[in-house]
Amino acid sequence: MSLAIEASDVVKVFGGIRALDGLSFRVKPGEVYGLIGPNGAGKTTALRIVSTLLTPTSGTVKVFGHEVVNEAEEVRKIISYLPEEAGAYKYLSGLEYLEFMAKFYASDGDEAQRMVREAAEISGLGERLRDKTKTYSKGMKRRLLIARALMVKPRLAILDEPTSGLDVIHAFHVREVIKKYAGEHGITVLLSSHNMLEVEHLCSRVALINKGRLVVEGAPQELKGKYESRNLEEVFAKVVKIA
Repeated sequence: MSLAIEASDVVKVFGGIRALDGLSFRVKPGEVYGLIGPNGAGKTTALRIVSTLLTPTSGTVKVFGHEVVNEAEEVRKIISYLPEEAGAYKYLSGLEYLEFMAKFYASDGDEAQRMVREAAEISGLGERLRDKTKTYSKGMKRRLLIARALMVKPRLAILDEPTSGLDVIHAFHVREVIKKYAGEHGITVLLSSHNMLEVEHLCSRVALINKGRLVVEGAPQELKGKYESRNLEEVFAKVVKIA
């Protein structure tokens, strides 16, 4: 079976800035894999390259064997991407937005309706789905967008700060949904988050990147043991300090 993601010596240069500097990592099918690191480390750039939205300056990335530059269309058929600052069409209701997005992925009307029903359950928005999204709080919009990303059951879900803007209860709900979809539906998840508790709870493996390079990688428990730390926050602090 091919790897879900195979990134090899990826470099991305913006002007004179090397946002990624030879980044390499591998993600197995069905994993929840986290990219963590300080601001400006290159996490979002890496997610955008995997999502085919950016082209690497050099190096290669493959998603289930498809190269993200030369086979971008094939990659887009099997992924779903949620940016940190994503938005919804403000003059559509939540339900209309989900129905609109489902049409891009569903093979027929029945499948589209199945996706929308699933998204409604994931979001937990209930009757508020009938209201226009311009009336939603940031947290409500985030729940709608998480539902949109997962309702299509992609082979790879790419989530940038998935619980951004959510309160404790709804962040917990979203994390449980992500774990369920990875476990029950075999969806591979690549995510980035500043919430170390979230990363520790969700991820089977994490990669800490700094200055565009992978510094350390492993299971959360493994890393806590290696760096004699009580949690991933301590690992994060120690590794960034010595990197």
